[in-house]
Amino acid sequence: MNRRTKIVATIGPASDNPDVLEQLLRAGVDVVRLNLSHGPIDEHIQRLKAVRAAAFAVGRPIAVLADLPGPKVRAGRFPDGGVLLSVGQILAFKPGTTDSDAESCSVDYPWLLSDVEPGDRIVVGDGGITLRVTSIGGDRLSARVETGGFVQGRPGIHLPSERLRLNAPTEEDLELAAVIAAEGVEFLGVSFVREAADLERVRQATIPYRTRLVAKIETRLAVENMEAIVAVSDAVMVARGDLGIECPLEDVPHLQKKIIRHCVEVGVPVITATQMLESMIVSPAPTRAEVSDVANAVFDGTDALMLSAETAIGHDPVLVVTTMAQIAERAEAEADYTSWGNRLGRVQRKQWNDGSDRITMAITHACAQAAADAGAEAILCCTRSGRTVDAMARFRPMAKLIGLSPDPVTVRSMSLTWGVTPIQVDTYTSTDELVWYAVESAVARHLVTVGSVVAVLAGAPDRASAAATDVLRLVRVE
Repeated sequence: MNRRTKIVATIGPASDNPDVLEQLLRAGVDVVRLNLSHGPIDEHIQRLKAVRAAAFAVGRPIAVLADLPGPKVRAGRFPDGGVLLSVGQILAFKPGTTDSDAESCSVDYPWLLSDVEPGDRIVVGDGGITLRVTSIGGDRLSARVETGGFVQGRPGIHLPSERLRLNAPTEEDLELAAVIAAEGVEFLGVSFVREAADLERVRQATIPYRTRLVAKIETRLAVENMEAIVAVSDAVMVARGDLGIECPLEDVPHLQKKIIRHCVEVGVPVITATQMLESMIVSPAPTRAEVSDVANAVFDGTDALMLSAETAIGHDPVLVVTTMAQIAERAEAEADYTSWGNRLGRVQRKQWNDGSDRITMAITHACAQAAADAGAEAILCCTRSGRTVDAMARFRPMAKLIGLSPDPVTVRSMSLTWGVTPIQVDTYTSTDELVWYAVESAVARHLVTVGSVVAVLAGAPDRASAAATDVLRLVRVE
């Protein structure tokens, strides 16, 4: 497989059959997403076990991302058959859980009348229906429909997030996080993040399991606090669905580029998500706009592309993954990674998180240049935590990027990082032994050829306390 941009696929009723799941992995899925917003936790645990079995069958390390629900504000149930809201119509909103109808909508948010102001926008469902608050009085507020549509069931209600008195993560999130982390998922997606402290609460709940946290950037406050959030995240998701509701739609492409650029610069894997191949839920082919969207995310430098309903409930999940893989590989052929790496060398952060991270960043910078100068076929990153691989990947090197670790959790987690082929190896006691076996492992898997030059990055294993990568060697494969 020549593709270097990774694919995250959500599994659900259309894809959790063991045969289909195995086909998805063979088609190119690198990370499987479990959407904990839908279905009981026991069901997701069974899916996790099915993913492990499928990964073993295809012989590839596959990471699992469990996406926490986050706080949800919902409307009271609309009548069976639904209701049509027309442009210009006035709809009353009131706090409560009673049923809704064409004239009045209840909202399960008790502070609705105090936290919403005239002029605010209210969005119903996935963003297709929007209203503008015109007045507040008594036990309700009134809003005029600006974009109409059909509403049914209990749709989500999107209110101005910066004023909402909602805890993120919720108590349910923390309970789910502890349960699913204990089952061994590699990543947890944290929804509705507004500040770095939101992530720390989840981390405290999952400390024993070393689960990596993915901050979903989907609110205005998250955009404003992006750098602080990224600094405490293990990965980031550009969650364009809610981001497009919280912010003007015309801003979303620019926010996507800004978030991706920052994440790549600091070596934090980033996922681009939402409606990437939406039409393929029912269609055998994507729209031209969707193809361009996927390709542009690759040009932006994203580590991974995410599929949601397309693979969870779509009519042909395997075809969707195959299509995305083809689009990504074609886009990579045109991506100017060399210029990106050269630019990044001039945009180093002034201050890294700590002293060891500064050393890792510096030596991966040196390795990027050395590998280019020596015409290295591959860069072999020996890593305990995976940080060396993430730091190296930010340069988007032309050489193959191979991550080697004795920790199976780290090996699977590297499946999310751009360009990385993960390999599990033994633990070694000396630098010479570590380098020799790293090269031998790559040769045995036909990832490098005899006579080529490879760069090897590692932290000296004879100094177990060393947290930084501080060894760089150029080796001719013999």
